[in-house]
Parts: sequence; structure tokens; C-alpha cells
Amino acid sequence: MVAVLEALSGEVGTTEAAERLGVSLSRYYQLEARALEGMLAAVEPKPKGPQHTPEKEIEALRAEKRALERDLRRHQTLLRAAHRSVGLPTRPRKTASSKGKGRAKRGSRGKTVLQTLRETAPLGGDDDGKAKRDDDVGGANRGEPGGA
Repeated sequence: MVAVLEALSGEVGTTEAAERLGVSLSRYYQLEARALEGMLAAVEPKPKGPQHTPEKEIEALRAEKRALERDLRRHQTLLRAAHRSVGLPTRPRKTASSKGKGRAKRGSRGKTVLQTLRETAPLGGDDDGKAKRDDDVGGANRGEPGGA
């Protein structure tokens, strides 16, 4: 830093300052530019009042979240009270024992349609007029050859 200040004041030349620092002339100019930026930043006036930091912003956002959650609970309570006053049914609150117990899963739509068709449609006939079902593969239930 002293070599840069001596070169800036004119006591020594830039080549000699670079030699004192043990760097090339182009590297010296880079260091000189950084030193000048640092000195300018140090003498700039500081803004008055509290400074905004990421930590302060995070805390403000957390406080806002807590206030919004409190407001949400208040509005939900008011809504339940309004529902009770006009006689509308209110949804039961989920308890720890009812968690995870949802509606039973339905099968695929194709299976449902197939089951409905099997239950409602009459059995189709073969060429010889005998009824044939999907589970009657190979003629096992009709006593035809190839079956057991």
C-alpha cells in the first residue's frame, strides 16, 4: 500500500513501485485501481438511520408471517361463528386420530366400466349358441377338448 501511495504522490515512478511490490506493471495498475476504489469508499458519507441487513429483513418477514397467521385464525373463527349463527353445517376439525384416514381409493375408470358392463350386459353367445365368459379360456368350464 505504501508503494502505491508513493507512486500516486509522485515520489517514485510506477515502474519502481511495481518492482518494490514484486509485480508486473499491469498488475500494479490493477492494485492501484483497487486501492483508489477502497479509499473513495472509505471517505463517502454513510447513510443516516438504521441500515437494512438481510437478517433484519428475515426477522421482519417472520413477524409479518406470524401476524398473518394470527389474522387467518381470527377470520376462520369468525367464519365458523357466522356459519353457526345461520345454521350452516361446519366442517369437523381434523384430529390426530383422523389424520391419514381419507377417502378410500377408487379403482381405475376402465375397471369400473368393465365391471358395470359385466353386471348389466347379457352374456354373448358363440357360433353354437353357448355362452362364453372372459374367465372361460380354453374351454375348461364347458368340457371341450383342450380343457382340464
